[in-house]
Amino acid sequence: MAEKKQSFENHTKFVPLFHGIVLPALTVNVLWTVYRLYRYPAADTAMHFVLALTLLAFAFNARVTALRVQDRVIRLEMRLRLRELLSSDLRGRIEELTPRQLIAMRFASDAELPGIAAQVLRDKIEDGKTIKRLIRDWQADNLRA
Repeated sequence: MAEKKQSFENHTKFVPLFHGIVLPALTVNVLWTVYRLYRYPAADTAMHFVLALTLLAFAFNARVTALRVQDRVIRLEMRLRLRELLSSDLRGRIEELTPRQLIAMRFASDAELPGIAAQVLRDKIEDGKTIKRLIRDWQADNLRA
C-alpha cells in the first residue's frame, strides 16, 4: 500500500511497537505495581515498583537516544545541503542556525530552502512549527526513527 503524502499536518511519527504496545504495557505495569504497593506494602512489592519504573525509564531513554542521534544526522545533512544551496553571503551564517531550526527546515525542497533559511535568519524565527508552516513544497522524510 502506498504511503499517505506527508505534510505539516501528518508528519509526526507514530511507532506502533513503542507507542501502541511497549509504552502502554509499561505504564499499566507501573500503575499495577503502585496499586499492589498501596494494598500490600512490603519490600518485595516496593522492589517490583522500582523495577517497573526502571523499565519505563529504560524505554523512554531508548526512544530519546534514537531521536537524539537522528537529530544529529539531520543537523549534519542540513548543514551540507545549505552549503550547497545558499548564496555566499548566507553560507557564512549557517552556524547561526540552531539544531531546532535546521531540523524544522529539513522538509523544505532544495528550491525553497535558501529563501526559508534567509527568512529564518533575518526574522530570527526559533519555533519549529512556525518554520515548518513556511514550507510550501513539502519533502517527505519517511526514514525517521
